[in-house]
Amino acid sequence: MTAPMVPGSLLPAAVLFDMDGTLVDTEHLWWEATAEVAAGFGRTLDDADVPEVLGHAVEHTAAHLHRTSPRTPGEAALAARLSAAFTARVREQVVPRPGALDLLTALRAAAVPTALVSASPRAVVDLVLRTLGTEWFTVTVAAEDTEHTKPEPDPYLAAAAHLGLDPADCVAVEDTPTGVASAQAAGCAVLAVPSSDAAIPAGARTTLLASLLQADVPLLAALAARNAE
Repeated sequence: MTAPMVPGSLLPAAVLFDMDGTLVDTEHLWWEATAEVAAGFGRTLDDADVPEVLGHAVEHTAAHLHRTSPRTPGEAALAARLSAAFTARVREQVVPRPGALDLLTALRAAAVPTALVSASPRAVVDLVLRTLGTEWFTVTVAAEDTEHTKPEPDPYLAAAAHLGLDPADCVAVEDTPTGVASAQAAGCAVLAVPSSDAAIPAGARTTLLASLLQADVPLLAALAARNAE
């Protein structure tokens, strides 16, 4: 996609991208990893587990499995197993989402700064960046980089602070209710491209699209401008 240029004054100050399920197709890998670990102690995941797995940091999902499954090991051991299972899959199966690289290319051509804002551990973020490319992002924020991760606003606040920007001048691109809630709480305009059937929280600053193939620089500029009104 080659986005038409827009005046610099109308551009978003920055675009802050979620990683898993937004830029790369990894949410299904996280689900598979969680299902594998759960199966190891006789637990089968179902639809009720989706809100506690997709979009969440490993510690949250480990706590959920420990809370809902009496035969689990401790939370720390669960988190380690989940991380290992997910990392093994990411190492072999990272695929960019449709439209992701085109949008990043268009933003770079328009000189709009970008950040990667993930609830995944730094080890997973670095693995993904080996495939996606580190050159796209001025700043990367992983789970360990803030005291609280999504759905708290801390990761998006940290990314904006690293860029020296007001979050209200930035557009966040997300795929899960957890991520959208984090970006909304930080005050960002939000473009949501859902990766599952989970309901995205409504908000005046949130716009939904079916695919990043439908996103371009003028749309992101319009979202930033609307958020500033």
